[in-house]
Amino acid sequence: MFCVTPPELETKMNITKGGLVLFSANSNSSCMELSKKIAENKSTNSRVCEGKRCFHHPNCFEIPDYRNAVIVAKSPASAKRAQSFAERLRLGIAVIHGEAQDAESDLVDGRHSPPMVRSVAAIHPSLEIPMLIPKEKPPITVVGDVGGRIAIIVDDIIDDVDSFLAAAETLKERGAYKIFVMATHGLLSSDAPRRIEESAIDEVVVTNTIPHEVQKLQCPKIKTVDISMILSEAIRRIHNGESMSYLFRNIGLDD
Repeated sequence: MFCVTPPELETKMNITKGGLVLFSANSNSSCMELSKKIAENKSTNSRVCEGKRCFHHPNCFEIPDYRNAVIVAKSPASAKRAQSFAERLRLGIAVIHGEAQDAESDLVDGRHSPPMVRSVAAIHPSLEIPMLIPKEKPPITVVGDVGGRIAIIVDDIIDDVDSFLAAAETLKERGAYKIFVMATHGLLSSDAPRRIEESAIDEVVVTNTIPHEVQKLQCPKIKTVDISMILSEAIRRIHNGESMSYLFRNIGLDD
């Protein structure tokens, strides 16, 4: 696809010195700001010298004493993602398994599933339905040592925070002295900021792919990492037909 930019549109588009045109949503000023940062970055405008590329940025987030940290998967389903982070950072891993047990009131107020035998028989006395035994939930356990450690919960999106808050409580009970949540996209809708602020979570770190300035005003625990530099380098590599895997494979721990 080719794009010709009329002069009257140049002020509304982010055009790099290399001739690339970046289209950005304009429903929020933060979207335009990220697009401008990507367009203005040196990586988009010129070739990167061979060798290791450093992606230090003044907005990068650092965890003091991160060598004492452990990467946490808040469910077995997210263990693979947590393992990749743990291997990259050379840290340990922990996995939260199981569910919170039903309160005694849950068993008698209609939320108990499957229905009790009396309820099934009441449908029709001649029906021969085998007795259904409620599935017992496994108790919450943490596979891995988090006692006296910094727990870092990783995920791709944080929006509905129920699972994150439950994980944080479990980790705190198991002895984790600090709890961070790190996610790529921070949707943080509804009352998520207030609930995070009142929870056992110490900080939530997200990137600036989605605007969340209003949420940060409601919750000082929310921190933002600017990823415009790495996005601009990714765009440059795709445009020039260069390796994307090299971009991540050849960055050292100190970069």
